[in-house]
Amino acid sequence: MLSEAEVVVVGGGVMGTSIAFHLAEAGVRRVVLVERDELGSGSTCKAAGGVRAQFSDEVNVRLGARSLEAFTRFGERPGQEIDLHQVGYLFLLSRPEDVAEFERSVALQDDLGVPSRMISAAEARRLSPLIDTDGLLAAAFSPDDGHCTPESVVLGYATGARRHGATILTRCEVLGIETEGGEVKAVETSRGRVATSAVVCAAGAWSAAVGRMAGVELPVEPLRRQLVFTEPIPGLPRPVPMTIDFATSFYFHGEGEGLMLGMSDPEERPGFRLDRTDAWLPRLTEAIGSRAPRLLDVGLTGGWAGLYEVTPDHNALIGEDASVSRFLYATGFSGHGFLQGPAVGEVVRDLYLGREPFADVSPLSAARFAGDGLRPELNRV
Repeated sequence: MLSEAEVVVVGGGVMGTSIAFHLAEAGVRRVVLVERDELGSGSTCKAAGGVRAQFSDEVNVRLGARSLEAFTRFGERPGQEIDLHQVGYLFLLSRPEDVAEFERSVALQDDLGVPSRMISAAEARRLSPLIDTDGLLAAAFSPDDGHCTPESVVLGYATGARRHGATILTRCEVLGIETEGGEVKAVETSRGRVATSAVVCAAGAWSAAVGRMAGVELPVEPLRRQLVFTEPIPGLPRPVPMTIDFATSFYFHGEGEGLMLGMSDPEERPGFRLDRTDAWLPRLTEAIGSRAPRLLDVGLTGGWAGLYEVTPDHNALIGEDASVSRFLYATGFSGHGFLQGPAVGEVVRDLYLGREPFADVSPLSAARFAGDGLRPELNRV
């Protein structure tokens, strides 16, 4: 256990390990990452693994596109196989207002170099033959999007961070953050005190509690999300794009010889529940029957529950607190944190070092909630 660090990163998911890697790679000495459980044991390894650049917010488009570039080169830097499948993201649209929103979003994405496009219902069926196009008005598709393995991404960043000199401490819980005169002084952990002048909160759904330790308000709430896996499906048309029925949030993508299925539950209330429940399955079954009825005859083999880290406008919190110097944060991604991990690691590195990041993330400061600066992300799953 180190008694002193230049910077302490709190949280060992994709965000924390990416930040630790980018800091250590840039030459920051004595980077210490603390994780109360095992690496990736929070939200990251319960993620569906989707990676994309299709968003309605320019900052998210930039973060997504930058991360996609990093995922394609992950085997070289930091050096880890992540089973990346660039099978595309396909958003199915059945409401006129959604078509209008996605037309605006696709125009923005195209301006930023993302190869997304609006397509017909018939073309959507050709790309994803399991769907029923009844009621579909249009769809949006980008071939560069896809999915990969979250735990492999965490392993790659953690290994790379250690290789560059970072220290990673698991089974090490943060108990408090000492501040004095608006400055960070130390982090108290279950394994001892670490004197430091900088903290990065990347604690996901647990970030609000970490922020309060330093007197910083981070409006993040945990929200349970569940997914299930199907049995092997003989003759499954491949590749299977990440297919999302946007009106219901029902989605699926290829997983082994079968599929991964998921969907939001509008009746879910904030909390740290991680038990699996069948209460959402009737709504899932209804959505399947409407949009992919062939899947009704496919058996399920299991699933899991994980936590979204949700903010009031479903957009991330990235920045440095104005009242507590050198308290930085990257959290509240509301379902798109895993896919933005590589880019956000770069951004936090640059904020820490006083450099200008490749994307202006100032609109994602937590301070926006003190006024009328809400910045809703519309393209969320």
